[in-house]
Amino acid sequence: MARGTPAPAVDAPQFLQLVGHPLRWALLAELSRSDRTVHELVVAVGQPQSLVSYHLGKLRDRGLVTTRRSSADRRDAYYAVELASFRDRLAEVGAALHPGLRSAPAPPTTLEPTSVLFLCTGNSARSQMAEALLRERSAGSVEACSAGSHPKPLHPNAVRVMRVECGIDLAGQTSKHLDVFAGRRFDRVISLCDRVREACPDFPGTPVTSHWSLPDPAASGSDDEATYPTFQQLASQLETRIEFLLADIAARPTAA
Repeated sequence: MARGTPAPAVDAPQFLQLVGHPLRWALLAELSRSDRTVHELVVAVGQPQSLVSYHLGKLRDRGLVTTRRSSADRRDAYYAVELASFRDRLAEVGAALHPGLRSAPAPPTTLEPTSVLFLCTGNSARSQMAEALLRERSAGSVEACSAGSHPKPLHPNAVRVMRVECGIDLAGQTSKHLDVFAGRRFDRVISLCDRVREACPDFPGTPVTSHWSLPDPAASGSDDEATYPTFQQLASQLETRIEFLLADIAARPTAA
């Protein structure tokens, strides 16, 4: 099932039974921290691959988990949890039991100073867009940076989609090599493409590391007009990812 596809309707007992299974819950918890391959999930939960794959299939059938072929190793695949879909299903379950359990918007939270570094290959689209979104959505309370292993000029569709869809101007941002940040401490380091994840250097301290397996939008077509819809999809995905990242930062402030 493609990312962003609405989850099939699930009545409350079925949903609770689906996610209440101990192994499925452990898989969801692991995927809530980072996109993972099946092998990584097998190691994390300590169960046979056949069993892990079976339960991932159950979650995928209900739209709570999605999978995408790795752009670094086409034989492997990354799994991701659809947190927005999971949130919606939880809200439905609560409302089914009692109207007072309908989810309400969380009150504004003051974030402690936090630094986040986004990495991708070219630093021309994905990581630049994530950096700008996090800075904007945190009202500047999060220090957001981005870099790439093989920097390329900022993609015009990245500038266009952020201006049109998100109201954010990328025109002043420039691409940077990840060596620019060598030796610098970050609270969190997030890779956004599969290739750079394998080339990501170690950073000082103990930053929280995560991987968001997102395809290169510029590779989806032959020209800018053809690829623009993919940039729109990426912007939407990043909006959701950033929303949940901010919630996690608020819930788990840095030691600093």
